[in-house]
Amino acid sequence: MNHGTALLWKRRALSSLSATRRGLPKEKMSENGIMSRAKVLTIDTMNPTVKKVEYAVRGPIVQRAVELERELSEGMKKPFAEVIKANIGDAHAMGQQPITFFRQVLALCSYPELLSDSTFPEDAKSRACRILQSCGGNSMGSYSASQGIDSVRQDVARYIERRDGGVACDPDNIYLTTGASDGIVTMLKLLVCGEGTTRTGVMIPIPQYPLYSAALAELGAVQINYFLNEEKCWSLDITELQRAVNEARQYCNPRALCIINPGNPTGQVQSRQCIEDVIRFAAKERLFLMADEVYQDNVYAEGCQFHSFKKVLFEMGPEYAETVELASFHSTSKCYMGECGFRGGYMEIINMDDEVKDQLTKLLSVRLCPPVPGQALMDLVVNPPQPGEPSYGSFIKERTATLSALAEKAKLTEQVLNTVQGISCNPVQGAMYSFPRITIPEKAVKEATEMGQQPDMFYCMKMLEETGICLVPGSGFGQKDGTYHFRMTILPPTDKLKILLNKVKEFHQRFTQQYS
Repeated sequence: MNHGTALLWKRRALSSLSATRRGLPKEKMSENGIMSRAKVLTIDTMNPTVKKVEYAVRGPIVQRAVELERELSEGMKKPFAEVIKANIGDAHAMGQQPITFFRQVLALCSYPELLSDSTFPEDAKSRACRILQSCGGNSMGSYSASQGIDSVRQDVARYIERRDGGVACDPDNIYLTTGASDGIVTMLKLLVCGEGTTRTGVMIPIPQYPLYSAALAELGAVQINYFLNEEKCWSLDITELQRAVNEARQYCNPRALCIINPGNPTGQVQSRQCIEDVIRFAAKERLFLMADEVYQDNVYAEGCQFHSFKKVLFEMGPEYAETVELASFHSTSKCYMGECGFRGGYMEIINMDDEVKDQLTKLLSVRLCPPVPGQALMDLVVNPPQPGEPSYGSFIKERTATLSALAEKAKLTEQVLNTVQGISCNPVQGAMYSFPRITIPEKAVKEATEMGQQPDMFYCMKMLEETGICLVPGSGFGQKDGTYHFRMTILPPTDKLKILLNKVKEFHQRFTQQYS
């Protein structure tokens, strides 16, 4: 080793020692004598809040389902011919057909040369022209305003007024979003502040949609659980809200209350009286209300009806209508549309402080704008074909058929699951999921614990390996200690849903017998 090389090695050694003293990773020498730099970003140096994020809907069991699909395609023998993914509310992936009018208009907007094609109805053409005229350069490929295309926000406002029986809606309070999730996370960002006992706490239902727990973990906020009442069809009880907020005030600052109506994963539909009670509770406890209403057209059970939080709020009079802060969310991904991939949505804000509203607009401007095709689709959802227009008949027929099929499958799912000893399923009043309670034998619970798994994860993983059915364990959504559930979507076509339910039934019987 010459003098120059020796000096170089000495400097590197001193640099490594300095890095060690500063808590930085050391450089390493490879076999060929070349120094390799340690990674700047490692599991130990990454943002710690990200490591706390969990999202069960696309978690380990779904990853294994993808592996099984690949193994089947490579000719590996399995005790099933296909994997049926009933883990997520992805309607079109499950075979639901898109609404013809929506796709016609989007096709015209994407490729305006089709406007001269006589096979497209005139109302689709006129709608496409209106949307394109609202886009920069008459192109859906241009950016929009950060708050969304003005004409679309006006159409959303008019839709809300019709839905809510004439309650006024200001387009300036409408923000178009990248699906409802984008709006929910944005509002949580505005709400989270403080440290220690002043750190923001957010009340979420248990069971819950994992977006909420994941977003709160990433933001470093405090998750405040309130439990839905399974014995009363997953109803919301004000005394439970009070218990949760009272306990939380000892270690954080509760600032927001999240409601999912109709419920995900539990499928309940809240009564008007319940919504009134929640609004009074939020007013008394000074909580910002967040109403996730993406399943508002998915109501199936007799005697149930969707009531928007905004409508009820304004019908309760100025004491509440002029003071309670509310953000409500809707999406193109659910209901009869099922257009998950377009990522269209909106949120409406009520009684927000003007200065905070300015900050909201600033925050949204950082992500430039929501996807313009998603905005266009949202416009079609809130302003569909009207009576007398060429596409009205086919639109109503397709919409009705989709919602009727979902209602039938909701009833079928409840009926079949309740024939299985050890499975108890509440009525699927709305949304797209059932969340049945399952009895897991103690022997299976012990084996799962020894493997470091939640018992219902153990159950669902075994079901996947034996039947090809992919469900999500209830532990991914939250549940009372000592209870076990799974979530399954009701979206598969009826014939495939019957196969799925029969496989679940047979598996549960085998599983129970095996571990008894």
